[in-house]
Amino acid sequence: MLGLTLAAALAGCATTAPPEAPASAAVAEAEAPLAVRWARRSAEHDALFLQTYRAAAEHLRAAADTVAGDWGVILDADETILDNSLYQQERAAAGLDYTPESWNAWVRREAAPALLGAVAFTDEVRALGGRVVVVTNRDEAVCPETRANLAAVGVVAAAVLCRTDEGDKTARFEAVERGGADGLPALRVVMWIGDNIQDFPGLGQDARLAGGAGLGAVGGRYWVLPNPMYGSWTGNAE
Repeated sequence: MLGLTLAAALAGCATTAPPEAPASAAVAEAEAPLAVRWARRSAEHDALFLQTYRAAAEHLRAAADTVAGDWGVILDADETILDNSLYQQERAAAGLDYTPESWNAWVRREAAPALLGAVAFTDEVRALGGRVVVVTNRDEAVCPETRANLAAVGVVAAAVLCRTDEGDKTARFEAVERGGADGLPALRVVMWIGDNIQDFPGLGQDARLAGGAGLGAVGGRYWVLPNPMYGSWTGNAE
């Protein structure tokens, strides 16, 4: 009788057990690709952003007194000012890759936090008399949400130029320097900051050839931030 009672009890437990809970955020992060985990969890990632932005600000302070007229700094948005590693983690946890549709849905959430050092650097640009210009390959259709996200994290941008036709940023860089882009006067661009080699005028992945001969402006006019998650080096710059 005891055996029958125990068997019945176990059978009852089996039929009433709750369904398995979805993976927690901690589990999803632990199972994300190493590049995403590095971007989200490592002290080295944060240290590199602070180091780069602090060094760029110091360089800018030293040069600001010699810049006459209207001037500005051009920054990329994603993985330069805004941290989208949560999008990467969520897609990986669902077993899904990047798609333009899912990316734009993420942008519309306006949920990307600022990366360390970015807001303080843009504040420094403005304090020194320069303009902050963001040139991003986010679609023009989500530019309002991009501007809202930047403002929400504390970045006061004089202009935000999104992609209208092609990913090549050259025409937008030239428009900033020529004047008229988003109502801006002609600006002398004294610095570019980005995480993709294509965030810098005239540079591509071939800049690494010939001993990096094409990288002479890095650490002066060009400042590069780390992004192991995606980029033109993978063939998909997002």
